[in-house]
Amino acid sequence: MHIAIIGGGAIGSAIAFFLTQQRPDCQVIVVERDPSYARASSALSASSIRQQFSSPINIAISQFGIEFLRDIGARLQVHGEQPDIGLVEAGYLYLASTAGEAVLRDNHAVQRGMGADVALLTPGQLRERFPWLSTDGVSLGSLGLSAEGWFDGYCLLQALRRKAQAQGVRYVQAEAVGVDTQTSGGVQHIRALRLADGQRLECCAVVNAAGAWARPVAQWLGIDLPVFGKRRTVFHFTCPEALPGCPLLIDPSGIWLRPEGTGFIAGYAPPEDEDPDDAPLDPDHAAFEDHVWPTLAERIPAFEALRLHSSWAGYYEMNAFDHNAIVGWHPACDNLYFANGFSGHGLQQCPAVGRGLAELILTGRWQTLDLEPLAFQRLLDNRPLLERNVI
Repeated sequence: MHIAIIGGGAIGSAIAFFLTQQRPDCQVIVVERDPSYARASSALSASSIRQQFSSPINIAISQFGIEFLRDIGARLQVHGEQPDIGLVEAGYLYLASTAGEAVLRDNHAVQRGMGADVALLTPGQLRERFPWLSTDGVSLGSLGLSAEGWFDGYCLLQALRRKAQAQGVRYVQAEAVGVDTQTSGGVQHIRALRLADGQRLECCAVVNAAGAWARPVAQWLGIDLPVFGKRRTVFHFTCPEALPGCPLLIDPSGIWLRPEGTGFIAGYAPPEDEDPDDAPLDPDHAAFEDHVWPTLAERIPAFEALRLHSSWAGYYEMNAFDHNAIVGWHPACDNLYFANGFSGHGLQQCPAVGRGLAELILTGRWQTLDLEPLAFQRLLDNRPLLERNVI
């Protein structure tokens, strides 16, 4: 069974790992045009994981994700060497204004129903727990007490890649440029993947894990994939004051921050139409001075004295339809599988999606976790999957 995966980031590598774990005789080749991963979302992400979603499927995906990350040393060891991704389970803290309080309570009910370890905190409880925090304009907070936090995303990517290679997966540095197909009954079937250097890789299945560049791959088969590379800037700074117990904090403004080493990183979600698809990865320095810093200083007074050290930009592979992953096959082609549109959640979702898509390819159906809510069919039926907690 020969399977080609386009894209060797965390998603593609997770799929390759699970394919060869579940069927060791499976022949998997990963086509990655830039093994340095200089522009890959996996390498430029804020690398965090949470249970605080509003849809049960996303919560279930993260529940397997945190289990996988906690046990990553044993799961992904190669020749006795165990990777350490530096997982820190310090929680997420969502702050809501009066206007957002009802949504936060509704989300909390869904999360608790799924067994997530989260607590609602009043402004007084927030100040008691986090005395460095200003609660002006805050009506309610939601804090993850366990199974939420952050990690080294690049280390996770490399660990998945090394383990996949140890299981026989072949990585090639090349650019995929098209497919050879045959059509029967109006349904296309891919026979081979074509590379820019003229190579032709015969295969029984192709996986589109091309991240921010997934849309052109779908277009080879006349499929409209509403996934676009949207630039997001991350700022790294230090503060002279310590913030004991600081979690990953999401302000009502949409600005987020979390500890990183001896400092902090922060970012914001600009309007979807603010930057074009595949914009240059130049950090938006003006946004920090004009918007991010003033808002952070109001929420955490100690940040009046913060010092900006660096910044970088990466792509969200944004699903413009409903900001949720698109996973599985499309009825126009019986052996092209999608793993796209994670909209900033790819690293935390790669373990469950990698396992699920491997099961679908190898057995024809979902096995351990039903990922059908993320299937392409919802786009064709115009049934958006509502997720209120998108950062």
